[in-house]
Amino acid sequence: MGGIGGHGPHQMPGPISKPKDTRKTVKQLWVYLKDNRGTLLFIFISALLSSILNLVGPYFIGKAIDDYIIPGDFNGLMRMALMLIGIYILVSLFTYIQNRLMIQVAQKTVFHLREDLFSRLQYLPIKYFDQHLHGDLMSRLTNDIDLISNALSSSIVQVFTSIITLIGTVIMMLWLSPLLTVVSLTVIPLVFLFTRMIASRTRESFLRQQSQLGDLNGLIEENISGQKVVKIFNREKQEIEEFEKQNTALKGIAIRAQIYSGILPPLMNLLNNFGFAIVAGVGGYMAIHQIITIGVIASFITYSRHFARPLNELANQFNIIQSGLSSAERVFEVMNEPPETADSPDVAETWDIKGEVEFREVSFSYKSEEPVLKNISFHIFPGQTVAIVGPTGAGKTTIVNLLTRFYDVQSGTIFIDGIDIRNIKRSTLRSLLGIVLQDTYLFAESVRDNIRYGRLDASDQEIEDVARLANAEQFIRHLPNGYDTILTEEGSDLSQGQRQLIAISRVLLANPSILILDEATSSIDTRTEKYVQKAMLNLMKGRTSLVIAHRLSTIRNADLILVINQGEIVEQGNHQKLLDKKGFYYNLYMSQFNSQSIQTLEVY
Repeated sequence: MGGIGGHGPHQMPGPISKPKDTRKTVKQLWVYLKDNRGTLLFIFISALLSSILNLVGPYFIGKAIDDYIIPGDFNGLMRMALMLIGIYILVSLFTYIQNRLMIQVAQKTVFHLREDLFSRLQYLPIKYFDQHLHGDLMSRLTNDIDLISNALSSSIVQVFTSIITLIGTVIMMLWLSPLLTVVSLTVIPLVFLFTRMIASRTRESFLRQQSQLGDLNGLIEENISGQKVVKIFNREKQEIEEFEKQNTALKGIAIRAQIYSGILPPLMNLLNNFGFAIVAGVGGYMAIHQIITIGVIASFITYSRHFARPLNELANQFNIIQSGLSSAERVFEVMNEPPETADSPDVAETWDIKGEVEFREVSFSYKSEEPVLKNISFHIFPGQTVAIVGPTGAGKTTIVNLLTRFYDVQSGTIFIDGIDIRNIKRSTLRSLLGIVLQDTYLFAESVRDNIRYGRLDASDQEIEDVARLANAEQFIRHLPNGYDTILTEEGSDLSQGQRQLIAISRVLLANPSILILDEATSSIDTRTEKYVQKAMLNLMKGRTSLVIAHRLSTIRNADLILVINQGEIVEQGNHQKLLDKKGFYYNLYMSQFNSQSIQTLEVY
């Protein structure tokens, strides 16, 4: 939806991401990890010690064969066995410490990532939300963060220990037998060749999978939110078909991603077993000809297995890391988005607020080739009520989007009390404005807290006072727990009129100088509208009011009516003068009057 009311650009599904700069992503991730440098250092020291202790085990096993088993020295063998038990106990202890600490670091990191991502979303311009599926943004905040956590907690230490084990194993193998080492390393070129071939395809597949998952989440969110519309128009079958289409696409992408990610481990295992068979054959030949001892060949074969294991682990962790990096890219894509343009240093924050509004030669377009407003000019004096009417897409809601600075004007100027709104601190500007929308959004909190959202420091008495003024107290008192009744998501357990009355109470509590009513009674039955209208009259007293009208009952008494068509003001005046002109407004009015359905005249 486009800002307020939905006349901006439509939401577009996010494009399938291409692989980004891995180095840049890692650098951004390090910003969150570097605060844990001390803990990470201790983790890597523990990992180093456990890897070194693991590496000396096979050497002592070979020594035990040559020095104690073959000569038959049982006492020496027992001493060696006890020493090996002690070594492996220390290995387990260091491994436990590093894993526990790494989990804490990972959770702390994603905690801050999640907080920063959510904070960034709060300060992104409305335009960003208009152009991105909400479900995809939710997916980045949940699924992608979880995948980053998984990669951090299970992969960083594992990769480090695997590399240390590889290096240490090669050193020990060279020390025991350079010839057998060369034989063992013959598989390495093949390992790097296949890894490089598969790496880029695996990463791209994971990116496509996460992007498609975001699109599917967006579809699910829209379907659940729009269940009433789905059922009214009997579109269940079409919705299922669309879901199956998206789900099938996700299945295909996920299968490809898992196939690519599943190729490396068995391939590495095959290459390693191939190398192990060669080592066993050559080593056996050398032992038979007494070039090396039985103990050395036993140690070397164990090291050969040690060499294979970290290669397999690196292949397995590679997939987790690829998935984590893909998710990190998606998270940082949002975090790298520029926030709303910063306030200039000399912005106005306080002045003698009167509530005067002026649009001076304002033009705007969401897309450069499609102008929505064309050279709009009008003047609202303090305390005036001005209505804006016109057909769908005329640009009425865009005027509200510009006044609130959800979007900035592309030409012309908007003034409040003679001050260019771009020179007013954005938070100050929005505190001057009270907005009641057609589709009122309420939070899954108590009625009291929903009203208090207008001013967080308000007392319970102040909340009840504004509810009484807004004609909301009567129905609130009849709720199960009165003001403390917890509403369902979006207040769906209340009628549209009741939600509007709570919204009016919220705006009354905020006590704005300028009021914007955007189609505020268009979805309410005529009986309920009387209560809402009375509440609105209380709300509009002493305030400059801008009314985007749907029913004539909201505009007949307006001081000024602006008639907009195709982005231009085609007529303006009060209700009677516009009727006397017998122009565009007259035709709208007469079409409504002749149908004897004043409440259904659509001027939106």
